[in-house]
Amino acid sequence: MASFARSERIALCDTAVSLGPTAPTLCEGWEVKDLLVHLLVRERRPWAAAGNLLPPLAPVLRKAEAAYAAQPLESLAARLRDPKGTPFALGPVERAVNTVEFFVHHEDLRRAQPGWEPRTLPAAAERDLWRTLKLLGRGLVRSADMPLVVSNGIDTATLRAGDEPVTITGPVGELMLFCFGRHEVRGLSFDGPAERITQLENARLGF
Repeated sequence: MASFARSERIALCDTAVSLGPTAPTLCEGWEVKDLLVHLLVRERRPWAAAGNLLPPLAPVLRKAEAAYAAQPLESLAARLRDPKGTPFALGPVERAVNTVEFFVHHEDLRRAQPGWEPRTLPAAAERDLWRTLKLLGRGLVRSADMPLVVSNGIDTATLRAGDEPVTITGPVGELMLFCFGRHEVRGLSFDGPAERITQLENARLGF
């Protein structure tokens, strides 16, 4: 049985092809093709992807992006669909590195389109996302600079400890997207001091 990371990889590619290269995404300044280029550089040319953080490597990044951007969307999707020949072909590596990456970016495609609706995720996927949110959450919400608790309605995790926290409750997928700075979410409730809730809603969350 395919992992959630692998099924999201395939679903993201299917969605990208169905939308076409110039459809919008939730990533500011990126169309569908730009997002696939980003994912392929990250996966196939990680030394070039380091140019996002290291200015001396920025020309290497631009060259890698241009090489992929010159290809048709269908070719990019076909290449991204199959991680053969990369470390991500190994199940444990893909689950550890790509579960959140492909979920969030698949939703970046879906939720930028009119009439989108939240999906009901498999229970195993929700467990994977919840486990990852507890590990990454503190870093994702650091810029909010406040005590913060998240709850999926069953379990609770403290992302930042302190007095008078804001508590966000809702489906784990929506919690993950919110903590990654996506505001196209549904089904979340916020409890805590009103001024802190406003501060949280205006913060630039994510990495």
